[in-house]
Amino acid sequence: MMKKLLLGLLLLRVLSSHAQENLDFNAKKEITSPEINADKSITFRLMAPNAKKVELQGDLLGATNTALMEKQADGIWTYTTSSLKPELYSYSFIVDGLKIRDANNVYQIRDVASVVNVVIVPGGKADYYLVADVPHGTVAKRWYQSPGNNKQRRISIYTPPGYEAGKNKYPVLYLLHGMGGDEEAWLALGRTAQILDNLIAQGKAKPMIVVMPNGNVAQQAAPGEDSKGLYKPTMQLPNTMDGKMEETFADIIKFTEANYRVNANKTNRAIAGLSMGGFHSLHISRYYPKTFDYVGLFSPAIMPFGKTTSPVYENLDVTLKNQFNNGLKLYYIAIGKTDFLYKTVEDYRKKLDGFGVKYNYVESEGGHTWSNWRDYLVLFVPQLFNQL
Repeated sequence: MMKKLLLGLLLLRVLSSHAQENLDFNAKKEITSPEINADKSITFRLMAPNAKKVELQGDLLGATNTALMEKQADGIWTYTTSSLKPELYSYSFIVDGLKIRDANNVYQIRDVASVVNVVIVPGGKADYYLVADVPHGTVAKRWYQSPGNNKQRRISIYTPPGYEAGKNKYPVLYLLHGMGGDEEAWLALGRTAQILDNLIAQGKAKPMIVVMPNGNVAQQAAPGEDSKGLYKPTMQLPNTMDGKMEETFADIIKFTEANYRVNANKTNRAIAGLSMGGFHSLHISRYYPKTFDYVGLFSPAIMPFGKTTSPVYENLDVTLKNQFNNGLKLYYIAIGKTDFLYKTVEDYRKKLDGFGVKYNYVESEGGHTWSNWRDYLVLFVPQLFNQL
């Protein structure tokens, strides 16, 4: 009996020692990546002991876009950036030519057909992108019937803090994405809910409803979220910038005003969008000239993509003049200095200048990027509905 007891204790000790060794091994292999340092530089780490070459790729590297990582003795590759400005950055690793994501960072975003990791360097404008200890709004993914497209479609809608418990009516901002995006783009890449929560909490913006539709009328919803199942997203879809989105936009307004407590008049409606969404905002607002008092064009495309016979784009000069003659409280245009659409926007501004109309113009550094579009949203939203 005593021998069995001693044998059992010895076995328990061996197993305990082996388990402890495993715990110690795992603890040594724990990797933190990304790590934001005190000087706001970021250190990235990747365990790849057999790799021959590992690179970091991302917008945080500026124009170079890629940087070689250095292999350490333990098989972990590392790279530390210089001090960075507060911002939301995206990145990936390239291991021997294969792009992969950071396995130690669970925060990822899909942009069209690419999935990248993200990291936020806090402070300054980036604090708008973080969840703060303030009252929060609600984001709903709703389905609505679109008679103009003969299908059910999904839409994302932000309601401000206190909406569910109150009875107040609110103004509405219709916020449109760019080519390749969908009803999730402004929430995921644009951090719209966080921005609105923080601006409202700081008293910099009026409480409002934000409606984020899918601007691709060939889709019911974002890829993987409709009856087509799981498929690879693409940039160019049928009916892209051919007038169909503008022609059927009334379906979105009708759904919003039938299902939410809104002040359904021109004074309480705004529309804005980036790139293709800026194109849609420009043409929807002039096609329905007595519908919106506030218009925001962020890095907008100006003319249709390809050939179209839609009546939406006819008589541009006449309809623009009519729109401005009807009265606008804000017509806002913003673009980066190196944006590939800069010249077309410059030409469009010359047209407006020739009409003698007033508009607000913001010119920023950088190009056709979410960094700029988030900035424009933060600047645009506080200017809405100030007379209410």
